[in-house]
Amino acid sequence: MNNQLKIAYIQTHLEWENPEQNRKNFEEKITTISTEVDVIILPEMFTTGFTMNASSLAEDMTGKTVFWMKKLAQQKKSAIVGSLIIKENNDYYNRLLFILPNGKTHTYDKRHAFTLAGEDKTFTSGTKKIIIDYKGWKICPLVCYDLRFPVWSRNTNTYDILLYVANWPKKRITAWDALLKARAIENMTYCIGVNRVGIDGKDFEYNGNSVVYDALGTALNTNNSDKDYTEIVTLNRDTLNKHRDRFKFLNDGDQFTLK
Repeated sequence: MNNQLKIAYIQTHLEWENPEQNRKNFEEKITTISTEVDVIILPEMFTTGFTMNASSLAEDMTGKTVFWMKKLAQQKKSAIVGSLIIKENNDYYNRLLFILPNGKTHTYDKRHAFTLAGEDKTFTSGTKKIIIDYKGWKICPLVCYDLRFPVWSRNTNTYDILLYVANWPKKRITAWDALLKARAIENMTYCIGVNRVGIDGKDFEYNGNSVVYDALGTALNTNNSDKDYTEIVTLNRDTLNKHRDRFKFLNDGDQFTLK
């Protein structure tokens, strides 16, 4: 069990519907991370941007991007995280992959399809929330629009880190900022949000604002700009336990069952 978990997240522009170029761009950034880290986090749909052109761009779980992620995870001795378009049993999923250095792969399918963009008409929604046990840390990975639904992310003392990957546009960035901070505070957890920058093929602008909050809602990252950058942040278990031992808010929550 690690008392500290060192994460690196990459906030960058995505080349529209160009998986090969995006893999190349991310590989250049990942290979330049000289510090040893435990987790490397990429944005939502990091190979394509937030496109509904699933039939032309989907891969399967034996495709180029999964192979590429496994290769880099092994090389960097770090877990690699990000979502992409996956086809399975004739359905399309906005699937987050959490790939360990040994090749083991955890998957989470985005639960809440973004109806404003027609995501519900193209992609099949996931039905299961997962908790990943990695180096003694319990991690709950979610995707973009899931952020607006606090019941789905509710922490019942089951996880230490809430992780969102996203393509969250500039015009609604105020909600991104407020909701990430709220999720950290209400769930007494580290909360990480990794967003993209730039303009996509639909002319939507993205300004990043990637962030890491502690359980009290204090931002731990030093860079909160709309630029292309990679940042490394260290999470501390003793600090998390100290907050939870002092403020036992998770013990006072209402009991209910999600259906």
